[in-house]
This record gives sequence, structure tokens and C-alpha cells, in this order.
Amino acid sequence: MKRWFFLVLLLLVLAFTAWTSMAQVEPGERGVVMRFGRVVNTVGPGLYIGLPWGIDRVERVAVDRVRRITLGFSDSESDDFGPTVPPGQLLTGDHNLVNVQLVLEYAVNDEEATRFVLYGDQADGLVGRVAETALAEWVAGRGVDEVLLRGKETLPRWLVAETQKRVEPYGLGVHVQVANVSHLYPPRQVKDAFEAVTRAQTNILTQEFEARQEADARWSEAQAYKFRLEKMTDVYAKGVKNVAQAEADAFRKRLSLMEQVRKENPYYLAALWWDEMTKVYAAMRAAGRIDLLDNRLAVDGIDILQSPIAPKKK
Repeated sequence: MKRWFFLVLLLLVLAFTAWTSMAQVEPGERGVVMRFGRVVNTVGPGLYIGLPWGIDRVERVAVDRVRRITLGFSDSESDDFGPTVPPGQLLTGDHNLVNVQLVLEYAVNDEEATRFVLYGDQADGLVGRVAETALAEWVAGRGVDEVLLRGKETLPRWLVAETQKRVEPYGLGVHVQVANVSHLYPPRQVKDAFEAVTRAQTNILTQEFEARQEADARWSEAQAYKFRLEKMTDVYAKGVKNVAQAEADAFRKRLSLMEQVRKENPYYLAALWWDEMTKVYAAMRAAGRIDLLDNRLAVDGIDILQSPIAPKKK
């Protein structure tokens, strides 16, 4: 009986030793082998066989898992003004209070899993404290209007870069990926006043945008009207110039022709002039405005030698 008992006990010890000497590292995990509490090796996915329990311990780190930390104000907290300030209620640069809550996401670097294992459960708390410090600094360096109006847009990018820079000296072996602002409001006591200010500012921005749109539209219409006027003026000026040029050319040709004809016939111009003026005088005589002096014409022009007839004596 004793022999069988020791044999069974030996088998159990061997089975326990074999079982504690093996560790299964799943896909997406990194196994950190620690011997007597000191890191000696890292292994990838697969079955690891080492020394039994009490000597080797394999810490499995999920390097493909996104870890999330919620920081700041909680909706379950009371934001009543009292002797203690609730978490996430921060003071802005112009001495106003805001409630901020954000979710920070980070992952473990595959090559630096050993660093993360050394911190263990303290890693989340350390990353959270660093992020909260950076958050308080960002809020304190800006006015309440900038924090409330632009915080959800500008804060996440700044917080990711700043938190990553500040955790590097600790050697955590993590990479901060995303920060989402889930809550960014003034305290409940002044929330209505801030919302009224926000609506007024939004209305101002809307009116400014509409005014700029109208100004741009009117400017475009004025530019189009100016362009049309310039084109019309250019066309009109070219037309007048062309007409004047044509008339000048025609006048010069006619003048040259008349000078040539005058050399051949000295009376040509007088005949031409009387031909044209007779028409004018005929119309004027019909209207009773002139008396023709055709009987006074001579070769050298109008010949009037007689004096006016003296009135008859009574």
C-alpha cells in the first residue's frame, strides 16, 4: 500500500510540475517570462514550456487590445459648490469652472511588453494621472469661451500628443491612440447662462457668415456689371473710332477728288455748293425766312453794288 501511495504521489507531483511548466500564449498576446520575479525572456503566440511553478511565471500581455480609461467628471457626482471640488471640475484661465470628462485609449507596444509588465495594475492609474495633469494644464491656460466652444475639437489631439510625451520617461511601453471628450459643460448652477451666451455667439457667427455671403454675392455682381460695362465701352469706342476713321477716309478721298476736279474746272466747287445750297434756300424761302440772291451771283462771288432804294418822299 505504501508503495502504491508514493507512486501515485510521485505521478501527481510530476503531473503538477509538467502542468505548471507550460503556458499557452494566445494570438495577439505577448508572453513575458519572469524567473524569480526577474524578466528573462519574451515569447510570441504558442505553447511555452519552462521551469515549474515557483521558478518561472509567464505574464501574458494583450498587445492588440485597446485599453480605455475614463477620466474627469462623472454624471453621478454632484457639482454643487461646496468645500470639496468634484473630480473633473477644473478652473479656466479666466477663473470659471467647467466639468470635463474624457475617455483615453491606449495600447501596449509589442516590442515593449516587458516594460508594461513591470508596472502591472498600476499602468492604468499612471496613464490616467498623467492625462489628468495635462488636461488641467490645458484648461487653466485658456478662457472659458475657448474651452467650451473649441474644446471638443482641439483638446483631443493636443491631449494625445502631450500625454504620450509625458509618459515616455516612465518607460511604460504604451502608445496613446485616441482621446474623446464625452462631457464638457459648465456647472449646473451657471449652465443656463452659458447656454444663452453660446446661443448668442452662435447667432453672431451665423449673421457674420450670412453678411459675408451677401457681401461676396454683391461683390461678384458688381464685378460682373463692371466687366459688362468695360466690354460695352470697348465695343462702343471701337465702333465710334471705326466710323470716324471711315468718315475721315471718305472725306480725304472726296477732298482729293475735288481738288483734282477744281484744277480742271475752277467753277466746279461753286456749282457744287450752289447745287446743295439751293435745296436749303428753297426750303428756307418756302418758310419765309430768306430771299434768294441768285441774280446777284457773278464769277467772283456775290456782286452787290447798288445801295438800298431811298424811301419815297411824301
